Formats: sequence, structure tokens, C-alpha cells
Amino acid sequence: MRNKFYDDCFYHVFNKSIANFGIFAKSKNSLKFIDTLDYYNDLKTKISLSVYLRKNSLHTNLLIPKDNSIAKIISYCIMPDHYHLLVKIIHANKFSKYINNVESSFTRYFNIKNNRKGPLWQSRFKSVIIESNEHLLHVSRYIHLNPTTNYLVDNPEDWNLSSYKDLISNEKYLKEYIKEISIDSCLDYKKFVEDNKDYQKKLKHIKKLMID
Repeated sequence: MRNKFYDDCFYHVFNKSIANFGIFAKSKNSLKFIDTLDYYNDLKTKISLSVYLRKNSLHTNLLIPKDNSIAKIISYCIMPDHYHLLVKIIHANKFSKYINNVESSFTRYFNIKNNRKGPLWQSRFKSVIIESNEHLLHVSRYIHLNPTTNYLVDNPEDWNLSSYKDLISNEKYLKEYIKEISIDSCLDYKKFVEDNKDYQKKLKHIKKLMID
């Protein structure tokens, strides 16, 4: 059953590659996906990204709001075989098509570059509605700790393919761009996230033991 989306509500949106294939293992693929997320997040987009790039270039920062956005990106992280987005819906009736456009566009790009055919995603993207400010904070932290929980880096700021470094290095993001997060200090947000780093690793380990 497909989730319903509502204007001004927050959602955790995520999807994984088919067979855990490392579609984002190369940084150029990850950056391409980020560009794709940015390009299609616009009510006025009429042409495909590939056509647009024939005459134009992109300067992407997903956290900086722009006119005509379909959703506001609150946090994100691109992992080797999956992605996480924390979004605030602006135009609910356009959101599913937006994510479908992103995934379809990236699939076409990836398949052409790798002389490949067939689907790239495990299933249709999934989403979970955010039910409170506390929930919003915890999901943002969970997203930013993904690279350390999976032992890809020691510190979340060492992972360049997420929003974390922006949020802890420039007060403007929390104070102006992402005011939906109730912590508006870089140092306070960093402490909130990293104080939970070992605990989140432990939870993942316990979960794995239970499955094994």
C-alpha cells in the first residue's frame, strides 16, 4: 500500500539498490544522484536532466531552499547502496512523482554508463511520517550517523555525502535554512548527534546478532 503524503508534514524517505549493489560506491555516482535530487525538486522542471545539462551546469546544495520546490530537504545521506532523506513536503500531490523521476533518471544514467539493463532499486521507495519534533531530531541524527554505524568512517563529518558537515560547520544552516530542527547551534547539534554514535553502533550489532 502506497503511503499518502500531506503538505507541511515531515517524512523519512529511503530506498536501497537491488541485491545491495554498490550503485553509489563511486563518488561521481553519489554526486550525480545529489544533482538529480536537486534538479527534479522543482515544479517548473519540464525537461530531463540529461537534456538540461547539454547547455547548463548545476551548483547543488540540497539544504538551501529555492523557489518552486516540491519538498524541503532537512537532512540527507547517500550510502554505497542506499539513500536517506528527511524532507518537509511542500506539494504533496507532486512528491511521489518527484522521487520516481529522481530514481528513474539515475537508473538511466547508471545503466548507460555501465552498459547495463534492468531495474536498479530493490522496490518502490519507502517513507515514514515524522510524528513529533523529538522524532524529527532522532531521525536526523540516525541519518547522519549511518556512515559511522556501518563503519565507513570514524566520525560522521568525515563522510562527504551527507548534510552533516554543513549543519555543524556553518550556523546559517540551522539558524536560517533548516529552522525546522529545534537545535540551532552547530556545537549543540554536533554533541546531540555524536553522543549517540556508540549507542547506535551497539543497536545495529544487537540487531545483526538477532537476525544471524
